[in-house]
This record gives sequence, structure tokens and C-alpha cells, in this order.
Amino acid sequence: MARVVKVFGTLRNHWKKSTVAACALSYGGHWLYGKHWCPAYCTTSIFHFYCNLCLTNMSCCSLALPSGHRKANSLFEKNAAPILHLAGVEVTLVKTDYEGQAKKLMELMEQTDMLIVAGGDGTLQEVITGLLRRADQESFSKTPIGFIPLGSHNSLSESLHILSDNQVKHITSATLSILQGETVPLDVLQIKGEKDQPVFALIGLRWGAFRDVAATIKKYWYLGPLKTKAAHWFSTLREWPQVREASVSYLAPTLRPPDLPEQKPQRPHLMYRIAHRLKNYWYPPIPVEEPERWNERMLSTLELSIHTQNKNPVQARTDDSLLVCVEPDSFSVGEFITVGEKKMEDATAFTRKSLKLEASACQLNLPEEGAGFYNIDNEEYEAMSVEVTLLPRKLHFFCSAERREQLLTQVQ
Repeated sequence: MARVVKVFGTLRNHWKKSTVAACALSYGGHWLYGKHWCPAYCTTSIFHFYCNLCLTNMSCCSLALPSGHRKANSLFEKNAAPILHLAGVEVTLVKTDYEGQAKKLMELMEQTDMLIVAGGDGTLQEVITGLLRRADQESFSKTPIGFIPLGSHNSLSESLHILSDNQVKHITSATLSILQGETVPLDVLQIKGEKDQPVFALIGLRWGAFRDVAATIKKYWYLGPLKTKAAHWFSTLREWPQVREASVSYLAPTLRPPDLPEQKPQRPHLMYRIAHRLKNYWYPPIPVEEPERWNERMLSTLELSIHTQNKNPVQARTDDSLLVCVEPDSFSVGEFITVGEKKMEDATAFTRKSLKLEASACQLNLPEEGAGFYNIDNEEYEAMSVEVTLLPRKLHFFCSAERREQLLTQVQ
């Protein structure tokens, strides 16, 4: 008992050191629990649960993995690959060795029953860009695509899969949605400059002050949870206001055609077909081409974004359109920091004061010098004047039935 009293007396006399030591031990114990014991236990239990669900056979597929990401490759090999093999899927695995290789591989890939991309936004963008640059992209783009989120940014995942804080559960859930075979159509943006080949995006393009600050946040890692606010505040000390000047021309949205029937319509009678062809021969129809009506706006903004409406791919829409969002140039410093934090959580979010335009295509004209950089699906590109065209319902991605139901409920 005397020893216990002595220990408590020592802790009381040195309460500052005791407090620091207790905090350090608590943090260390929590880190060890999350780093070693908990992942091993969760991986085993979740993996066994999903393996018991995989009792179907599917055909062959090609799979692309990102370059230089050992952790991502390890997560795929430990969690997703066994489920695919257990389901009887014949997988052709392709691991890229350097950035940009996925584009070249897609241009050379032979036809396959499905395509699975295991990576993040960058890998996914390379794959779809390579796919849609092919000469036979009209037929190849009909190949269903599965997405297994393994990157630091997985923006498309929330539109396709049930979200989970547990990475193992998230990966295995995404893999299982591929085996279920249910797909949703997604829009694609074709972004083309004056000289370069087009780049294709599933999320969108972002340009302006909020994007520039987001690229610097990692430098303030030592500030912990305050790093986002600090990065935005420090940027206002260097330059304020951070206004961008540009002009945008755009075409009105186009009506969305009805979904094609699953069964082909019955072929007309022979005599009807003969009469129809004779009529077209003697009185050929004269096509009437209406001139394109481009609307132009001069912009002064803190940030401009052009993105698809893939956030909810099951939402019924009457028009096929992309969304141009222009933030005002009248933010105060406090508002700039607050909005910047929200955009870090969701880059496609916009404020009530923003100007929103729906269009089928747009031309973004930037100043020749000092335009900075774009983010296209969270990948950095040099900013230049570009033409952005919407390719409606161009690609089909595997989507979990549970997530589809959740998205339908949000619409209602």
C-alpha cells in the first residue's frame, strides 16, 4: 500500500510530466491498435464474409493497377483479387510502371468482356482517356467498367459504391458490386486544347484560387487539423483578392433521347420498305441545319468549375448537360476560408451566390499568361483555353444495387 501511495505522490508532484506521458501512451496505444491488430482482425472477418457471397461464374476481364503504389497493389492482392478468382473470373492483370502508361496500354488492348480499374482518380482518368482515343472507341466504349477505389482520391466511388470508413470493407464491397453485374451509364467530358490530344474526365475541370490553395495544403501537415484553414489564410496574405478573369461561350443543353428498347422493333412489311425507298429516291429529304447559337459571358471569379452530373447517375433528367459553376469575386477573407474548407470535402460543391449554367458544350478562354493550372479529375494540367464537350451516357460502370437504391431515395 505504501508503494501505491508513493507512486500517486510522484504523479501528483510531477503532474505536467505525467500528463504528457499519459497522452503519449494513449496516442501510441491507439496508433498500434489501428495500425496492426484492428486491420488484421477486420480484414480476416470481412474477407471471409464476402468470400461466402461469391458463388457465381463470370467471363474474362482485364484489370489495370496504378504505377508506384505498393500499398494499393497490396490491398488489391489481399482483398479484391481472391474474391474475383473465387467467383470464377479469368483476370488479365496489367500493372503500370510509370505515369501515362495506362493510356498507351488502353490503345493497344484487345476486346474484353469487362474492364476493371483498381486505383484512384488519376488511374481511372488515364484508362478512360486511352479508351476513348481509340479508333474503335464506339464499340470498345460499350465494355462495362468496374472501379475498385485504391487511390488517395476516389471521387467516383461515392456514385457507385456504399461508402465505408473501413478501407477493406470498401474495397470488397466495390469488388462484389462488379460481380453483381448491374451497371449505370455515366457522362464523360471531352476537354480539348488547340494543339494537344483530348483528355477525358468523369468528374470535371476546376480552375481558380480554391484549387491553387488545395494543392499547397500538404505543406502545412505539421499544423494538423488546422492545416486547411492555415493554407487558405496564408494564401490571402500573399495575394488578395485572388480574382481570375476569363470568358466562356456555351451551347444550350440538348434534350435527352428516350432509352432504347431492349428488343428490336418488328421489321416493316416488304411492300412498305420498297415504297419508302422509292419515295426517298424520287423526293430525297433535304436536311435543315440550324446554326449553333453560342452564348458568351465575361467572367470575374475566384474559381470556375465545369463538371458532369455523375454525382447521382440514376437521377432522371430531361436534358443532357454539363454544369458550369462560377463563384463570385466578392468573398471576404473569412468567407474564403469557410468555403475553401467545404470544397476540400467536396470539390463539386458550390455556394448560393455562384452563377450556374447548364450547357451541352462550352469554350473557356483564358489569358495567355499567368493562367496557372487546372485540376481535371484531381490531376494537374497546365491551364489554357479549351473546348469542353459533353458525351452523354458514354460509358457504363458497375454499381452496387444498395447504392442505387440510396441514390434513388435522395432524388425522391
